[in-house]
Parts: sequence; C-alpha cells; structure tokens
Amino acid sequence: MDTKTLLEWSERYHVPTYSRAPICLVRGEGVRVWDSDGREYLDFTAGIGVVALGHCHPRVTGAIREAAGTLIHVSNLFHTAPQTHLARFLCENSFGDRVFFCNSGAEANEAAFKLARRYCREHFASDRYEIIAMRNSFHGRTLATVTATGQEKYRQGFEPLMPGFKHVPFNDLRAVERALDNRTAAVLLEPVQGEGGVNVPDDGYLPGLRKLCDEAGALLILDEVQTGLGRTGTLWGYQHWGVEPDIMTLAKGLANGVPIGAMVARDPVARGLTAGTHASTFGGTPFVASVALATLTTLLEEKLPERAARVGRHLMNGLAALKAKHSDIREVRGKGLLIGIELSRPAAALVTACREAGLLVLTAGDMVLRLEPPLIVDEATCDHALAILDGALAKA
Repeated sequence: MDTKTLLEWSERYHVPTYSRAPICLVRGEGVRVWDSDGREYLDFTAGIGVVALGHCHPRVTGAIREAAGTLIHVSNLFHTAPQTHLARFLCENSFGDRVFFCNSGAEANEAAFKLARRYCREHFASDRYEIIAMRNSFHGRTLATVTATGQEKYRQGFEPLMPGFKHVPFNDLRAVERALDNRTAAVLLEPVQGEGGVNVPDDGYLPGLRKLCDEAGALLILDEVQTGLGRTGTLWGYQHWGVEPDIMTLAKGLANGVPIGAMVARDPVARGLTAGTHASTFGGTPFVASVALATLTTLLEEKLPERAARVGRHLMNGLAALKAKHSDIREVRGKGLLIGIELSRPAAALVTACREAGLLVLTAGDMVLRLEPPLIVDEATCDHALAILDGALAKA
C-alpha cells in the first residue's frame, strides 16, 4: 500500500485524538527509525521516553521471543516467576518494599491515589483524602489523572472533574505549606516536569516537600513515569535531591515499549491496599514482566543512567552554543537526557523543520522543544542532531 493511501485511511478510521506527523514509521534500530518511503530519521523522541534501550534492542527482542513461546498470560489469581522477580528487582534497587503492576503511567497514578486515600482513611480520618498537585504537571488522561494534571487544556470539556485535588505552583514550598491542612492525604509531583515544559526545581524543593509531608503526616507521591529508569542521569529522579518518597509511579521505559506500569511503595503504606481493594487484569503478566526484567538488567549492566548523565551534559553544552548563536532560544534546561529548549515563538514550526531534515523531536507545551533520545545515544549522534537543529533554527 502506498503511503498516501495509508495516511488517508488513518485519517478516516482513527478517533481524531492525535495530531500526527504526515509520515508512517515502519522500522527502527537503535536511535534510528525509517518511514514507509525509506527515509531515515534520528529519533530524539524515543516514543516519548519509552524506548530507553533504543529500537529493537537485541536483548529485549530475545526476551520477547522467549516469553511469547513460554507463557503470555494467566491473570493475577496465580503467582508467576517473572512478575515476582521483577517486583524484587524494583524493590532492591529503589526505596520501595512492595509493588503493584498495571499497564500505564495513568493506571499507576490511579493506584497511587487510591492507596493514599485508603491509607489516610485507615490511619487518620475518613475526610483525609485531598491530594495537592502542581500547576503545569501531567499525570495521565483518565478522569482522576486529568483532574490531578495541572494544565487546564487537558481538562476542558470533561467537567465535572473528580473532587479531592487542588493545585499550587511548582517549585514553591510556601504555596504547599499554605495548602496543607487536616484533609491533605498526599502531595503529588514529577521530580522534573516533563509535558509542562521540562521544569527543573531548585535544589531545596524536594527536601523541603519531604519535610513538610513528614510534619503534616501526608504522603509524598513522586510521578516518575518520565523521569525514572535513568532518564535524568540517575536511576530514579528523586536521587538527585537525596530524598525518598512514600509512593512512586513508573511506566514508559520500564519494558522498552511493551506496555507496563508500576506503583512502588513503602511497606507500611502499601499494606493499605488489601486483597480485593485494587486489581489489574493485564498488570505484570509473565510476558511483559520478562521483557521488563531484560530491560532493567540491561539498563544497569550497561550503566545507562551514568551514560545519560554524561551524554546529556554533552548535549546541553552543544545547545548552549546554539543559544549563543540563535536569538530564538531563550533557555535550555533539563537533567540527563530529558532536555527542554524554551523558544521565543511556538515550537511547532521547528518540529516540522527538524523532521524534514531527518530529526524527530517533541514539544513540551507550545513554546518548548523537548529532546528525549534513547539512553544508548552517543556524543557523535548528538552532534549530528545538533547540526540538524542548527539548520532548522536558521530555516524555521
């Protein structure tokens, strides 16, 4: 089938929830993808931070083949070895003691909200259910997670929203302190805001939040769906600030493209969800757990968080040079390989110019270009991407 017909069918038969680029991707390898016309692109989107090991990593592909021929699904009414090993792996390499598996970041956040409410109801009071979230945050597309998301554009048309959420400015400890009261169950945030513009907090912000939560008896929930698993240059985003949450949510890079989400929690908190209080039909199947284990093992053995920190610094230095050259760049910010380039004009035209020149990039709001390549990217590939971006800035 020719590309034109395929794009026409896509436009006709899909629910129109996406503004898709006018290309059809058919193959990927490492940091590169190819479209149906045979054109090659550098992929600095990584499926929005999902393919941490790059496209078709041989170890992940091998795990998929082996798992598909062994046991795909048996439901969580039974124990399975891959899921148990994955839970142990996550706990032994994080602050957590227990894990709940699901299918996405939104589902992981839903589980965190339910756990926070139930824990506080059992330990404090029945009206202690509110969650303080941050403006410009993003936590998912379900009704509860879109309510938690601090961006009005994602909520328009879905009112009435879920009760029990209030929003304060990100990186403002005093605002959180004023918002805390005897109905606060938890404080929720991304260590680095992704969709909201790649916003990095001050050094004292997360430690200050931890202290406020401890004093108020509230839980600290960190949405590490985008910042976790090496993306920011440490295995978990919270490690940059020397704090530990009570609950952490994960997804994206956890199985390098196979859908999985997870909620990790401290044992005293996790016990709030007892048998029958929460579930997921497809959560942590032996198939996806096997792929996630292969992904995580590779991530640590190849020291990809450290690589993300090193290559991210190289990329940031190159972007600083572009900032000095192009007045359209207002600011470059980020951690590791989660980088935002704030522009003086909407980023959409630059995304198009980059794609036409062979580089796939993202936005993070209207005015911010986001770079989020696979963690296996090297300095030479980053230099190639910088050269394309340089030309696109001049053109756009």
